[in-house]
Parts: sequence; structure tokens; C-alpha cells
Amino acid sequence: MSSRVPVLLSSSSVFPEPTAAAFEMAATVGYDGLEVMVWTDRVSQDAGALKGLSEHYDLPVLSVHAPCLLVTQRVWSPDPWERLNRAAQLAETLGAPTVVVHPPFSWQRDYAKNFAAGLAKVQARHPDLAFAIENMFPVKMAGRWFVPYTPGWDPTETGFDAYTLDLSHCAASRINALGMADKMGSALKHVHLGDGTGEGRDEHLVPGRGNQPCAELLRSLSARGFKGSVALEVSTRKAASRAVREADLRESLEFARKHLAPAESSTPAITRA
Repeated sequence: MSSRVPVLLSSSSVFPEPTAAAFEMAATVGYDGLEVMVWTDRVSQDAGALKGLSEHYDLPVLSVHAPCLLVTQRVWSPDPWERLNRAAQLAETLGAPTVVVHPPFSWQRDYAKNFAAGLAKVQARHPDLAFAIENMFPVKMAGRWFVPYTPGWDPTETGFDAYTLDLSHCAASRINALGMADKMGSALKHVHLGDGTGEGRDEHLVPGRGNQPCAELLRSLSARGFKGSVALEVSTRKAASRAVREADLRESLEFARKHLAPAESSTPAITRA
């Protein structure tokens, strides 16, 4: 792989198609690798199956998203520490340097109370991995806003060694993504690229279809000394066909490569057949 920032396809971007389809579409469109979202799809939980797909499509898995969603609270185990440990083991087996982690939900009281200390212990067991805590957003229900995370949706308020910057989440929380990147500083290790309109919900639009500074953020990464990866995390669940879904993923990849270009070498990217 060249020295340019690798652009990954998050397997969540092909939902409702399965994890295996993400590898196929990533290879077809020309992504540099995969981010595997661990969820209820058994393949996403299986290191052997993922290694087989990676080898078959000649695409590395470069990040693993731990099962932190509401729908994945019983994937592997109801114990969030066990899920995080299993995600770390999966990342190591696949050779992925990054594990994406959400802050604890507010009802996970024991997990939240011991999150920083527990994360340090997991990090000590897996020193070569970056556990990149993701910025989240408040949620509006019944006309009222509440924060479902403890101590909050902004992980920089607590302080961690590594972060994932999600631009769609910045839109949902109505904050400036460039400002969030500044707060994350040198601990910014991973980017979830998607767009949003700032309407207070998580949209994961194709970059360029919302009002977020997606291009500016990508162009700023080189000056920030960014050495991580960018994963396209967009919603294509309403796509009318596989062809439409692939077109959205191709548009997203072209957007990312165009605006990352200043951080890349002058060597043209190799396009997969």
C-alpha cells in the first residue's frame, strides 16, 4: 500500500446487505480496505470467515468497530468488557491497527464508572492497537434532548489516547467538525467520513450531500500529521438496487481521494479492475 491515507469502506455502509457483500463492493469500487462493523451478522464476528474474505478479495481489514450499538448489546456477550476484549482479539488476528469504540451508555453504570481504568487495562494487553473513542451526539425524544452517554457524547471532555472523528455525528450534535478535530489533536487516529445537514439526527449522507466541512477536514489531515485511516460510513439502506448502492460508494470514494490528494504522493492511485 502506498504512503497515502488509506480509504476504507465500513461494512455498515452496505446495510442491509451482509458483511461479505461489503468486501465484494469494496473490491469492485476500489477501496483500500475494510472497516468491519461487528454486529448480528455472524460473518462480522468470525475471524476465520473475515480472513478468508480478506484474502479472497485482496483487501485488508484495517479497523474493527466494536459492537457498541443498541442492537449489538448481546453480540458475543452481554458484558461490554467481554465485547471489547473480543473486538481487540479480532483486530489483532486480522492485523487491523484500530478498534473503534463508543463511550458507555448512561445505563451501563458499572462499565461507565470504570471505563477509563478498564480501557487502560485492555490497552496494556493490546499495546499495538489504537482504541479510538468516537464522538457521539445527543438524542431528541418526545420533543426533549437527552444525552444517552456517560459522562457525555464528547470524549475529549474526559480525555483519551486515541479518537475517531465522525462527521455525521458532528452534524447531529451541531458542532464544528474542524473544531472537534482541533480538540482531538494528535490523538486523532481515525475518521468516519459521512455528511449531515445539522438537523439533529445521525444521517450518514454521502460526503458532499450535506453541509459539513468534509472536504476541509480531509484537506487538513496532512497538516495535522494524521497517520491513520479514513473509513466511509454512509447510509445506503434506501438504495433501490445494488447498482445504485455501488454508485453511492464510488462517489464517496472519489470525494475522499480528491480531497485527501494534498496529503498523498504524486503517484497515481491504482484502480482495481
